[in-house]
Amino acid sequence: MHVHFTDQYRSGSSLIHRLDPRIKVLSTLAFILTASLLPTGLWLHYALLLCAPLFVSGVAGLGPGYILKRSFIALPFALAAITLPFTVPGAPLATLPLFGGLTLSVEGTVRFLSIVLKSWISVQMAILLVATTPFPDLLWGLRALHIPRVLVSIVALMYRYIFVLADEAMRLARARAARSGMAAEGKAGGSIAWRGKVTGGMVGNLALRSFERSERIYDAMVARGYTGEIRHFAPPRLSPNDHTTAAVLFTFLALLLVTGFLFGG
Repeated sequence: MHVHFTDQYRSGSSLIHRLDPRIKVLSTLAFILTASLLPTGLWLHYALLLCAPLFVSGVAGLGPGYILKRSFIALPFALAAITLPFTVPGAPLATLPLFGGLTLSVEGTVRFLSIVLKSWISVQMAILLVATTPFPDLLWGLRALHIPRVLVSIVALMYRYIFVLADEAMRLARARAARSGMAAEGKAGGSIAWRGKVTGGMVGNLALRSFERSERIYDAMVARGYTGEIRHFAPPRLSPNDHTTAAVLFTFLALLLVTGFLFGG
């Protein structure tokens, strides 16, 4: 399975695509940190924060729908804070007829909605980082920011071997389909226990084949000079556009934080 079939990068020549990977990584981290530090209940600040990824998406030529559709993946994880409306003390908002009556507090509901919004907006900026930066450039940017080499190598190999695992799974599924008969009614196979046995055998076979193939890939990488370091033919240099874009974004985030702590306490 070719990497480009599932890679999230969207090629382009916009200002966002041309930014230095280091600037994009630092900007994304600063954005997520700002969203995390903003006090709860600052809906105007959250709206302004949401405008940033929407604006960047428009400049990059992706459109707002691109990140909005993909960012909803964060909502199920944000539901881990679903107990806050019931556990945070405060003014009662409503009472649910469950477990003898559960009372929702205003403070807990505000905190829960704030966590959901901030998580959702933060994921949008992370999606933009991946969509506008090739994965090798992203790894180089992390290494240029002095992220430990071992950590960057783990991320790189994990990303590479995801496709190896998927490729082997597709081969096994294709081989099973080629060797499996199908009745006229369109049904194949036996009982649930038999299907479970076949599936278990395929999972074990997949693990062995993936392990053997990953060893061959690593040996080929070492034979070609791989030492665990991310190499780049022409490392990018910071341009005036990089400095200007970073200054504008960091100023915007700093103003949000200052006004957020002033008005939100």
